[in-house]
Order: sequence, then C-alpha cells, then structure tokens
Amino acid sequence: MQYTTSHAADAQTAADAIVRNARGKSMTDPAHDTSDFRRQRTTGIAGIAAASLFAAALWLGIDYSMSPLPGMDSLGARMLLTLKCCCVAVLFCLVTGVEAVAHERLTSPAFDPLVGFETRRLRVNQRYLQNTVEQIIVFAAALFGLAAYSPDGSAMRAVVATTVLWIVARAAFWLGYQRSAAMRGLGAPGMAVSMFVLLYVTSRFGGEIAGTVGAIVPLAVFFAIEAVLFWGTRPVKKD
Repeated sequence: MQYTTSHAADAQTAADAIVRNARGKSMTDPAHDTSDFRRQRTTGIAGIAAASLFAAALWLGIDYSMSPLPGMDSLGARMLLTLKCCCVAVLFCLVTGVEAVAHERLTSPAFDPLVGFETRRLRVNQRYLQNTVEQIIVFAAALFGLAAYSPDGSAMRAVVATTVLWIVARAAFWLGYQRSAAMRGLGAPGMAVSMFVLLYVTSRFGGEIAGTVGAIVPLAVFFAIEAVLFWGTRPVKKD
C-alpha cells in the first residue's frame, strides 16, 4: 500500500510537470504568440485611439466650461485643492481596487492567499490594483507640479480636469481589462496625461534654472530615452 501511494504521488507529480511544460510551450510557441500578439495589438491601438479622442474632449470641456476656482491666488490654497483632488482619486481608484480584491477573497478559497486559488477576475483585479499603485504616484507628482505652475483660479481648472480624466481613465482601464487584455488600452490616456503634465512641469522648471536651453534639454533627454526603449524592445525578425 505504501509503495502504491508513493507511486501514485510520483505519477501525479510527473503529470503535473507535463502539463506545466505543455503550457509553457504553448505560451512560447512563436507562431501562436505572433498571431495573437498582432491581433491584440491592433485591438489595443484602436482602443487607445478612440479613448484618446474622448479624453481630449473631456479635458478640454472641463477646462473651458468650468468656472474659475475662487481663492486660488496663494500657493497654499492651490496645494490644498490638489491634495483634495488626490484624495478623491485615491478613493475612487485605489480604494475600490483594494475592496474588489478583498471581496473576491472573502467569497472564495482565495481567502487563504497561500492556497494559490485565483479566478480570472481576481487576477485582473490584482493587476489593476498594482498598476494603480504605480500610476497614482506618477499622477500625484504631476498634479502637484501642475498646481505649482497654475497661478490663479482659471489655471487651476487644469488640475480639476486632469483629475477627472485620470479617474475616468482608470475606470476604463479596469473595465476594459475585465473584457480582454487588449482593451485595457482604453485607460492609456490616464498615463498619457500624467506624463504630459510632468513634461510640462519639468520644462518649466528647467526654464527657470537655465532659460530656453534648460527648458528644452530635459525634454530632449526624455524622448531620447523613449527612443532607446522603443528600439531595444522592437520585434526581431528571424531569418
């Protein structure tokens, strides 16, 4: 009996290894990966293009239609408003992600994270949460920098518009990801607006230090890094 049990366990272990190897091969099959990647990339690019048009309209609509914010002449008032905007973003984007993962664990065997039980929805929610933690740092830095260079209530409308756009983009990323990995591209404008604001802030700061040269050099360096990243990650054609 002991030999039989041991033999069965060894057989199960071998079977599991075969399944893992088969999965690994299917994931690294060049033909499969290439066709699937191209299809998802096409879908993702289309989603990004559509979302970008909507995002631009939303940002401009808020910036131009919103009444100037009163009492924004002092830096302290602008920083306080920005902190409040960050709090709203954290509540609706980060806290909701935490809650989604928590509720998923409370109602499934995933209650014990060490068991390794995961549904697709849980995996998506976890990735959304991790991505939001990363993105919210970029967003917050950009928003406070933008507020520093927004001298009055009219200019501070850009802070509100950026906040609303970022929250909407996070929701689009999350909902799109639940449908397919490619559709998470709907949230791309959120990262884009944070990056553009950071570039603006960095250029303004560089201009204060070294004039026109100081404003241009940081942008040139950043785009040079982007070019290197694109070049380094380009698909390599096989003979």
